[in-house]
Amino acid sequence: MSDQPDPQQWRAVVAALANPHVRRLFAELELSAPLETAGAEMGASRKRRALTTLRKAGLVREAGGNTVTNPEVFAQALASAPLPERPTGVERFLRQDGRIDRYPADAAERTALLALLASRVLDVGEVIPEREITERLTRFTDDPAGLRRAMVDEEILERTRSGSEYARVVD
Repeated sequence: MSDQPDPQQWRAVVAALANPHVRRLFAELELSAPLETAGAEMGASRKRRALTTLRKAGLVREAGGNTVTNPEVFAQALASAPLPERPTGVERFLRQDGRIDRYPADAAERTALLALLASRVLDVGEVIPEREITERLTRFTDDPAGLRRAMVDEEILERTRSGSEYARVVD
């Protein structure tokens, strides 16, 4: 086996274990059933295909004349799996679904985060009622009114003279 992990190994492992017959045979072998009795409820052809799939994925190997599971394959598959790209800048304060995970401690970063969110819900020049801006902000937080107030306090949003509508402040 190569020192370099196969970048697609995780796919082979997941694909193999997605098949219920392969998964069952693997489970029986993992629980120390001998190959001769493992998969007894399967037909010979199905058992052969399942065993071939397990071997190709690296989930089983031959050791001392016996077919045994290969627990190292899971660590290898995890090492080969692509890591999700970590957000940088103020985006790191948002969860994967775009909602606020936490607010930055740094005031400049907090302002930048609020400005980013405002740009995602309101176009420059757009004026909308309070109810609508609050509804749009619900995709980022469970406290959209608090978020709206923070944006006003940071002068990212401004209220119209009547106080019933909001617009984005242009830098």
